[in-house]
Amino acid sequence: MTLLNKEDLIHIRRHLHEYPELAMHEFKTHDYLLETIQSMNQDHLEVREIPELPTALLVYVAGANPQRTIGYRTDIDALPVTEQTGLPFSSKISGIMHACGHDIHMTVALGVLSWFSEHQPSDNLIFFFQPAEESENGGKVAYELEVFEGKWRPDEFYGLHDNPGLPAGAIGCRMGTLFAGTTEVNVDLIGKSGHAAYPQNANDMVVAAAEFIDQVQTIVSRSVNPIEGGVITFGKLEAGTIRNVIAGNARIEGTIRGLTQKMIEHIVGRLKMVANGVATSYGAEVNIDFNQGGYLPVENNDDLTKRFIDFAKQDPDTQFVETEPAMTGEDFGYLLSKIPGTMFWLGVDDDSQLHSATFNPKESSIEKGVESITKFLEYRMKNETN
Repeated sequence: MTLLNKEDLIHIRRHLHEYPELAMHEFKTHDYLLETIQSMNQDHLEVREIPELPTALLVYVAGANPQRTIGYRTDIDALPVTEQTGLPFSSKISGIMHACGHDIHMTVALGVLSWFSEHQPSDNLIFFFQPAEESENGGKVAYELEVFEGKWRPDEFYGLHDNPGLPAGAIGCRMGTLFAGTTEVNVDLIGKSGHAAYPQNANDMVVAAAEFIDQVQTIVSRSVNPIEGGVITFGKLEAGTIRNVIAGNARIEGTIRGLTQKMIEHIVGRLKMVANGVATSYGAEVNIDFNQGGYLPVENNDDLTKRFIDFAKQDPDTQFVETEPAMTGEDFGYLLSKIPGTMFWLGVDDDSQLHSATFNPKESSIEKGVESITKFLEYRMKNETN
């Protein structure tokens, strides 16, 4: 095998779909990717493994006359979702599914890499097969391990995410923020338990938790500029053990979303104020913990994104759609905070949503994605200015 054709790409995607693996456990995925890459023409390729991040892969494609190094990233992990598509190539791993389309992402990346293994690029290219996008912020981990140093540091970075709301093979992008940043928030409320018949002798944390959640709803509605984006969602509340015992403890878990890091920090500050107020009002101990990790907003670089959009609009074979920002998170935002670049959508045309058990992206998007990205990279390499 050298240059991957349409049938090869579909076979690869289906194999990856059948054997999904969770964040930081993508060992068989790593081995399959490595085997596929090693089957390509190796004249200009150099494969690098990372002992501290054993499921990751980096591939360096030496340019013929390099003016820059261009990076391309794909994520490789799956989700703890039980598949319900009924496809003949459904996940064979119980309770795990490529419900976010990372099997499509990997296949497209392999197709682009295959092309450049046979057609040496003028600039250097780096392909980063990244573990742990869905959790464990693999991009941040890789960056902090200093894997992008020396010749392995891209001057600019690109990556895609599939989008079921766009036509199969269409490219979507926008200037500015594409994905929101996300921050996990955990709130522990500590009071005093007691008998349901004697509330005066207890300190009820169900009531305190309800008040906290109610007050938090005013943050976005009354503390955020209506034309800016912010979301707070509490998806989990635990308190009490039985109906006739007043709960002395409660735990609330949720997520914050913002289109800018400044917005996330503003919401965090207001949440702390609400927590302090509830603690004072109810005589409770309220501990609030935030964890953003590497899930910063995906903020596209202005100059590089304008070039990307200009290409997509003028290329007769690319269907371009200008998209709105999304409140979903993506840890490519961390890498873009360190290295300028652009993230974009690849349409996969499906009625089901990302992360759903019935998600079934159109495979026709793969070949179109490979063609558009390959053409863009060649277009970019013809532009001699940085």
